[in-house]
Amino acid sequence: MTGLDLRLPGADGGLRTYTMSPPGSWERPTAPFTSRVAFAAAHVVADPLGENRPGAPAVVDWEHTLAFRRHLWSYGLGVAEAMDTAQRGMGLDWAATQELIRRSAAEARAAGGRIAAGAGTDHLTGPASLDTVAAAYEEQLGVVEDAGAQVILMASRQLAAVATGPDDYRKVYDRLLAQASAPVILHWLGPMFDPALAGYWGADDVGVAADHVVALIEDHAAKVDGIKVSLLDAAFEEALRPRLPSGVRLYTGDDFNYPALIRGSSDALLGIFAAIAPAASAALQALDRGDVAAYEAAFAPTVPLARQVFGEPTYYYKAGIAFLAWLSGLQPGFVMVGGLQSARSLPHLVRTFELADAAGLFPDPALAAARFTSLLSAYGVV
Repeated sequence: MTGLDLRLPGADGGLRTYTMSPPGSWERPTAPFTSRVAFAAAHVVADPLGENRPGAPAVVDWEHTLAFRRHLWSYGLGVAEAMDTAQRGMGLDWAATQELIRRSAAEARAAGGRIAAGAGTDHLTGPASLDTVAAAYEEQLGVVEDAGAQVILMASRQLAAVATGPDDYRKVYDRLLAQASAPVILHWLGPMFDPALAGYWGADDVGVAADHVVALIEDHAAKVDGIKVSLLDAAFEEALRPRLPSGVRLYTGDDFNYPALIRGSSDALLGIFAAIAPAASAALQALDRGDVAAYEAAFAPTVPLARQVFGEPTYYYKAGIAFLAWLSGLQPGFVMVGGLQSARSLPHLVRTFELADAAGLFPDPALAAARFTSLLSAYGVV
């Protein structure tokens, strides 16, 4: 036990004594994982002295943003760059995104880390059409490939807005996959993560949508490494996995049910892995050596935390990722581009703090306690 006590607000509005847990004993891997491919979708660290307000261009703290990626690689995880976790469409503009992709890809080469990066259409302005959406995708695909990262074809708000049915999705994705120089990762993000993506692939019924995307993948299997599925529906994912052509991976994006899905043979591309990298690494190391008990023991305490961080409204989960990085000493302040550190309430953050501590994820509990106490004081909790 740490024996470290602090005063936290309770549900009744009063203060209570909370005793922190000791940090976990997490070992870094000595070789790449063999049983699964695992990416952590990384957030960006905002410059606390930048004009990071809603609607303003992002001002990024590059030193700590890149250091965070080195932290993920040190635990054997790949980095999924410039994804929704990095606040695409929620504060991270295209100029900053391009620089992020280039800097992170260069850092990956230097560190020997795996990197994939999102290519989307979020820089489009004005009225869109299928041609302008496809051209926007092509521009971003070129940026990712030129940087030397694997391409993730992100789900597009603009495509969802202009497509009238599955044939329109096929026109755009057929065009993109024909051009890709190496196998890409497709991206299926549900409306709980982004309401503008409802009905993606041309159908509101996810079963019908799955038929459309499986047909797309079958026709382009040589150009598709896998598909990331973030629908928070474990049964759906388990049913979809065996329908994919041989060699095409299903990357779970289910931040609620990842332990069972990964154990069941899904690979991983998860935002929560950015917050639980040491535990995720321990679990995957255990899976490699066939130690299911150790796998479950590493992951089990992280699930309540993941469900808290990704609780409704789910698209604000990025605040929890940045909050935990700050408490863990991985960035100097709790600030986000677009000012989104305000997206979660203090009671939400209190519970997030407790669950991360219970999972042994704070490498320096005294630092985490001091930083959180300072935040409580800023909120007026004395």
